[in-house]
Amino acid sequence: MSFTVAIVGRPNVGKSTLFNRLVGRKLALVDDQPGVTRDLREGAGRLGDLRFTVIDSAGLEEVTDDSLQGRMRRLTERAVEMADVCLFLIDARAGITPTDQVLAELLRRKNAHVVVLANKSEGRAGEAGWIEAFSLGLGEPVRLSAEHGEGMEDLYEVLRPIADELSLRDEEWDREVEAVTDVDVLEDDEDTVPQPTREKPLQIAVMGRPNAGKSTLINRIVGEERLLTGPEAGITRDAISVQTEWGGTPMRIFDTAGMRKRARIQDKLEKMSVADGLRAIRFAEVLVVLVDVEIPFEQQDLRLADLAEREGRAVVIAVNKWDLEEDRQGKLAELKESFERLLPQLRGAPLVTVSALTGRGLDRLHAAILQAHAIWNRRVTTARLNRWLAGMLEAHPPPAPGGRRIRMRYATQAKTRPPGFVVMTSHPDMVPDSYRRYLINGLREAFDMPGTPIRLTLRDQGEQNPYKDRKTRQPSRLSKHLK
Repeated sequence: MSFTVAIVGRPNVGKSTLFNRLVGRKLALVDDQPGVTRDLREGAGRLGDLRFTVIDSAGLEEVTDDSLQGRMRRLTERAVEMADVCLFLIDARAGITPTDQVLAELLRRKNAHVVVLANKSEGRAGEAGWIEAFSLGLGEPVRLSAEHGEGMEDLYEVLRPIADELSLRDEEWDREVEAVTDVDVLEDDEDTVPQPTREKPLQIAVMGRPNAGKSTLINRIVGEERLLTGPEAGITRDAISVQTEWGGTPMRIFDTAGMRKRARIQDKLEKMSVADGLRAIRFAEVLVVLVDVEIPFEQQDLRLADLAEREGRAVVIAVNKWDLEEDRQGKLAELKESFERLLPQLRGAPLVTVSALTGRGLDRLHAAILQAHAIWNRRVTTARLNRWLAGMLEAHPPPAPGGRRIRMRYATQAKTRPPGFVVMTSHPDMVPDSYRRYLINGLREAFDMPGTPIRLTLRDQGEQNPYKDRKTRQPSRLSKHLK
């Protein structure tokens, strides 16, 4: 990316709509009610031949205290300082408000490149607001409609010279990066776990109930107040992704909205937030299910862990607020017993105690994530699998329902991420679930794959003769003569 663009403005002026327009996808939640966006969301923006990082921010308000709105304002001010260009959106139909005047003064002090965008300017309804925007003293405003895509050519013409001005800085940065990353790269081997890189970082999603400490944990990992936090439950709404390097490992961490029981979700915006979080699971490789040490493994925690297993993702259970626990040895034994009893399908998955507030235990969490990722990518050779299968069949032969003998001929691994195996057998529909679980548990134990989801498919090979469809070979003249 050559430069960074932050979209700022009052609540409900169309910032998230413009963000979605620039990234080309509906990444940010959009609704008519003000204040939907609370965290900073980043995306890869594109406008013509320009490529940049675009940041969607919360609506700026005239609040300076420690309330939720005040913390949102401070987070947005940080985005203004980080960005190379600020797109200052106003509502052309509403005109310039006193809050717009205050925000214009703030932007004038904190950023060198500010572009005023008079949004909702389609038709003649926004013409008066566009003219009024000249009074802000930030240059000629650009008329556009983020919802309908009007005025994007004019925005390009304004951003093009700024991009040229910043290009020299980018060229110097590219030279530095090229010098650092000029190393030999080993070719992939089928048994080699792919290593995360800056281009393809390890994808992690943090899930849990509201107020479990997900945003606080990610801020501690990143090392700065990147996500909005506080005592209020349900602050996070969008599934925000943050790219960072943690312990030398490039990672992209998704912070998801806290998920309550479905029966309790009535608000339309909360439904959108939960759906956005569930979509983040599809991008993740490792899911960190964050539970509260004071109320661990509630029904919703179990549902989230089970969802992670069904989606085929590597799972790490992190128990937060460990600094508040007094009887740690007794509590840890209780947690392990509850985990094995309530989530047998994830038996052996890492269970780590952490404190997002103090940072204690984050080194163990980092190691557990890398371990889960390595197991998730594990590949077993066909020769080892068939030796294992022979031993399993000898120890406990499959049953013979209805007098029909089940013969399992050979096994192979069809995929990784998560590991998927195929066993060729006769009468696969007659193999009981208990024997299938016996094979899956055997795979976990024999090939050291605790906790990761394992997919086992029983495929019917039948008693087919491999020469059945071939034409009968006619005897040669020589063979006739020999007879």
